[in-house]
Amino acid sequence: MRILFLGDVMGRAGRAAVSERLPALRRDWRIDFVVVNGENATSGMGLSGAHAKSLLEVGADCITLGDHAFDQKDMLQYIETDPRILRPLNYAKDAPGRGAAVFKAGNGRKVLVAQVLGQVFMKRPFADPFSAVDQVLKAHPRGGMVAASLIDMHCEATSEKMGMGHFCDGRASVVVGTHTHVPTADAQLLPGGTAFQSDAGMCGDYNSVIGMEKTEPMRRFVTGMPKNRFSPALGEATISGLYVETDDATGAATRVEMVRQGGRLTPCGP
Repeated sequence: MRILFLGDVMGRAGRAAVSERLPALRRDWRIDFVVVNGENATSGMGLSGAHAKSLLEVGADCITLGDHAFDQKDMLQYIETDPRILRPLNYAKDAPGRGAAVFKAGNGRKVLVAQVLGQVFMKRPFADPFSAVDQVLKAHPRGGMVAASLIDMHCEATSEKMGMGHFCDGRASVVVGTHTHVPTADAQLLPGGTAFQSDAGMCGDYNSVIGMEKTEPMRRFVTGMPKNRFSPALGEATISGLYVETDDATGAATRVEMVRQGGRLTPCGP
């Protein structure tokens, strides 16, 4: 199976880049299943129902969210109407929606997708991500109940993301980090056949501070004083993500490649 994961979509520039490039990537790379992290797609803070619909229409099979899952208030209701949108597993117990689901790829094979929030350096104390993921993977064994499985580890610390990768090695097909918006150079196949990258990066304008227009973040770093609200950068965006091939019988990853298309970063991909 060929799986494409796209990192955090950042504002209007990120949405435009995904809309322009994803259909051709699906066709040219013969992608079976696409997961997009969309938690910053609406003005850099959360995801609206309208923007979720547009990402699904251009080729996403599943959208994951994150700690900004419900910054756009209409998502509180919209997530209940579309099972293709996932909020974190270990979010508040009474949060709407769900954190894991099994989907059918275009070829009929089943794919498990789950997202979980880390605990290190996060602003809110979320429940234990490792036990949450453990329960889901035990219920959906790779190569058995599902042909492939992907875990989106949404957190700050690279060490916690790496810990999740090794925790899931041999049980998940893919573990990929999101949230910090900067792609890491450690895409690899772990010993048990799990594809891993600490952070997929963002789909956004890299002539920025993690996707935000530079002036206000730089002012706050230099002076310690806020003046204006952050706003997403609007220059040409780079699509960043991860491409993975898996074995149909076992669900083990057999190939992993970083993806970068368009914008300012050096292009790469399969």
